[in-house]
Amino acid sequence: MCGINGILYFRKQDADEQVLTKMRDALAHRGPDDCGIFIDGNLGLGHRRLSILDTSAAGHQPFLSDDGRYAMVFNGEIYNFREFHSELKAAGCALKTQSDTEVLMKLFQLHGTKMLQRLNGMFAFAIWDKLERKLTLVRDRMGVKPLYYAFYNDAIFFASEQKAIFAAGVPLQIAAEGLQEYIFNRFVAGENTLFEKVKKLLPGHIMTISENGKTETSQWWNLKKEIQEQPKIKNPQQWFSETFDESVKLRMVSDVPVGVLLSGGLDSSSVLASLKHQDYEDINTFNIGFSESEHNESHLAKMLSEKFDYKFESIELKGETLFKKMVAAAYYHDEPLMHLSEPHLLAVSELAKPSVKVLLSGEGADELMGGYVRYKPLRFPSLLQSMGAISSMGIFSKNARFDKLSRYAQIKSQSGLVIYNGSNIYPKDIEQVFRISDEPANEYRHKIFEDARSLYPGNLKRQMLYFDQHTYLCSLLDRNDRCTMGASIECREPYLDQRLVKGLGSLDDKWLFTGKKGKYILKSSVENRLPEEILNFRKIGLSAPWGDYLIKNPAFAEEVESFIKSDIFRMPYLEHIDAEKLVCQLRKGERQMVSYVMPLFMLHIWLKYYVKSFSAAADMI
Repeated sequence: MCGINGILYFRKQDADEQVLTKMRDALAHRGPDDCGIFIDGNLGLGHRRLSILDTSAAGHQPFLSDDGRYAMVFNGEIYNFREFHSELKAAGCALKTQSDTEVLMKLFQLHGTKMLQRLNGMFAFAIWDKLERKLTLVRDRMGVKPLYYAFYNDAIFFASEQKAIFAAGVPLQIAAEGLQEYIFNRFVAGENTLFEKVKKLLPGHIMTISENGKTETSQWWNLKKEIQEQPKIKNPQQWFSETFDESVKLRMVSDVPVGVLLSGGLDSSSVLASLKHQDYEDINTFNIGFSESEHNESHLAKMLSEKFDYKFESIELKGETLFKKMVAAAYYHDEPLMHLSEPHLLAVSELAKPSVKVLLSGEGADELMGGYVRYKPLRFPSLLQSMGAISSMGIFSKNARFDKLSRYAQIKSQSGLVIYNGSNIYPKDIEQVFRISDEPANEYRHKIFEDARSLYPGNLKRQMLYFDQHTYLCSLLDRNDRCTMGASIECREPYLDQRLVKGLGSLDDKWLFTGKKGKYILKSSVENRLPEEILNFRKIGLSAPWGDYLIKNPAFAEEVESFIKSDIFRMPYLEHIDAEKLVCQLRKGERQMVSYVMPLFMLHIWLKYYVKSFSAAADMI
C-alpha cells in the first residue's frame, strides 16, 4: 500500500527534513498518490501513499492520534479492520475515517502491541510516542511487507526499501558473509542482508528504540508455537475450503479495483476459482506468456478466465524490452535478482496498473503444502545417500535432472540437505567451478533447521517446509512486493492467512504429499471448481529460458561481453572465477552452465546499473 521511512537521532540533533524527504521520495514508486513528513525534534517520519482504503485525504500519513501523543506511518492492509468498529465505538473512540490506518492507531492506543495477535493482514509500521520518546517498529507474521533498518552515526534509519537508507547517506557496502550466502544459497536469510549495517526486522517481530538508543527486540508471533498449540482439525478438507474462501474474501476488501495474477497453474487458478465460487464479478486477470511451450501456461490462464467470464490480459517479454525490465527490476529489488522471474513479474504488474491497484497472488501454496519437486528426494534420505555414493561414477551425467540430483545427493548431513535444497548449485560444484571453498556460516538457517527438527522429529520433508517458510518464501514475498510496488501495485497472498499457515502445519503428511504433485488438500478441495486441464497439467511455475536469452537474444549480446570483464571479478571472493570460460561453455550448448552463470550475471547487472547510481558505490569493491 505504501512506502515508509524514518530517522531517530540518539543525540540532541533535530531530524533533517531534507534527508527525510530524500529518503521518502526514493520510495515514490510505492506511493504515487500522496506524501507526508512528520518531525518531532530528533525524530522524523516519512510516508508515500498508494490509496487503497478510504482514498480521501482523511487517510493521509503520517497519521496522528486525536490526543497528539502518537504519530504513525503504516505500510500494508488490515483486512479485518471493520470487525473492530463496534468495539472501538463502545470504548468511546470516534472514528473519523473509513481507513484501516485509523483503526490500527486506536487499537494501539487502547492495547499497545498486545492487539497484534487479533489482526489479519500484512503490515510494517512505525509508531512514535511523543510522551515516552520511544519508537516502535512492527512487522507482520510472514514478512509480506518489508522493513529495513540501519544503525549509523548515532542514529537509526529505517525504510520499506534499502535504497531509501542509502539515500540518507548510509554507505552502500557489501557484507562478506552476505556475498557468501548469495553465491551458495541464492539470497541472504534472516535479519542480515547483502549489505553491511543494513538489517531486516524479522517477520513477527517488534523493535522498540528509546531516544537514548536503548533497543529491545521481541517476537510477537512464533510459527512453531502456533502449530504446537493448534487444536486438531477434525475435517481438514472442509476446514481448508472454508478458511481459504474466507481468506480470499478478506483480501478483496478494497475501495479500488482488484485483479488476479494468473499463471494458469493450480495455485493462482484456485484463487480465481474461489472468487467465482463466491460470485465475484468483473474480475480482471493478468498473465505473463512465453513463446517456448515448456515454459508457457498462458493458454490455461486464458481458458479459465473465459470459462469464468473474467477479462484476460497477457504480455510476453522479448528482445530489448526484456533487457530493460531486467535492469528496472534490479533497481526496484535493491539486491541482485535471484528468482530470475522478476522482469516478468514487473512487466505483468505494469500491464495491470491501468486497470487495478491490487493484485491477488498464489504465492505460498508450494511452501505450505509441499508443491516443489525438490522436496521429493527428502522422503528417502538413505536412498539419497546411496545415490551420492555412486554419483562419482558419472552414471547420471547424461540426464540433467538426475545429474543435479546426484550432485545434491553428495551432501552428507541432513542439515545440509535442507539448507541447500533450494540452491541450483551445491558446495562441491562451487568449489570445482568457482574455486571457492569457504561456505557461509548460515547461522540463521541452522537455527531454523533446529526449530524444524524439534517440531517434526525424523520427518525431513516437513522440516524442509518449515525451513522454506522462514527462508525461501521470505525471498519470494520480497520479490512480489518489490516487483508489484515497482509498478505502484499492491500484492496480496490469500494462502498466507495465519489460520491456513498454522493449520496446515498441524496436519498429517497425507494431506500434503499424497499424489505426484503434492498439495493434496488444495487439489482435492478445488477439483470440482477447476477443469481437468489445470488440475493435471505438469507444474511449470514462473520460469524462463535464461540460457537462450543470454546466447540468442541480441539485446543481451553486448552485456554478456561486458560481463566477462565485469568489476565483480575484482572482488576478493570472486577473483578466481574464469568468466570467459563459463560463457564459452554456455555458448557451446552446455546448458547446465546457466546455473553457474546467472547468479554472477545478475550480480554484474546489479553492480553496473544499481550500485553505481549511489555515490558510495566505490566503497563496495
